Amino acid sequence: MNVLLSAAFVVCWSSGFVGAKLGTQDAGATTLLMWRFLPLAAVLVAFAVHRGGSSWRALAPRDLARQALIGLLSQSGYLLTVYYAIQLGVSSGTTALIDGTQPLVAGALAGPLLREYVSPRQWLGLCLGLGGVALVTTADAAATTGVAWWTYLVPFAGMLSLVAATFLERRSRTRVTPAVSMTVHCATSAVVFTAAALATGTATPPTTGSFWLATLWLVTLSTFGGYGLYWLVLQRSGVTEVNTLMFLMAPVTAVWGALMFGEPFTTQTGVGLAVALGAVGVVRGAGSRRAEARSEAEVEVTGQ
Repeated sequence: MNVLLSAAFVVCWSSGFVGAKLGTQDAGATTLLMWRFLPLAAVLVAFAVHRGGSSWRALAPRDLARQALIGLLSQSGYLLTVYYAIQLGVSSGTTALIDGTQPLVAGALAGPLLREYVSPRQWLGLCLGLGGVALVTTADAAATTGVAWWTYLVPFAGMLSLVAATFLERRSRTRVTPAVSMTVHCATSAVVFTAAALATGTATPPTTGSFWLATLWLVTLSTFGGYGLYWLVLQRSGVTEVNTLMFLMAPVTAVWGALMFGEPFTTQTGVGLAVALGAVGVVRGAGSRRAEARSEAEVEVTGQ
């Protein structure tokens, strides 16, 4: 089950880069994000009001405020920087590469913040994965011209925003159901992006069919699929293991871009994909062995 969830997460999360490229061809980042979240938030809030439930009543105002902050970081901050970078000319593959450095940042911070210390084998896998991602996207980044150097800092800021949201959620003592967190996060993003679009005069959507196709794509695959699965997989695994899957985003995005937009898929791309897959295996294998060791130790203690 974990393998299937992980595979679905990788595909759905990668779809966000493709959908962003598709949507920003017809509109700006704030326009696309506003119309991605505004209808979605309205439906989720109406559904929550209709159903109610103990999952909402059990939450204190402080818990809701914390979820709103997590949504501000993981959706508003992260997505706006990714979309804006692609709008400025940074390719989807390069954006995915920068986003792919998240596991190293999260892995380095997991020990002091969450006491989820990373083993040497896991560090090997993390570094190997970064090398695989770099192989896939280096050629694409070198071929991009006319893009200012500072634009590459934009998706990097988004990556840090997502890392901050991840640790904020993991340090929370209150467990929040995915349905509640999704509703709060999407409502927060709807408010932020609608305000930004109205303030910049970009709230009116284009009438092109491709824009609405991209919007539907992003709501179904990226929000419900990628974003929902991110928190689900995070709850079932540690920060280091789940973020290792981020190494697969750039290779998968490169394959998707080649099939959908005719972007080149070279031998270097294939090698990078293989290296990234190997990195995931190394980290997951280390995590499994550590879990087995803990189980054996618990059995021995129980036996005594």
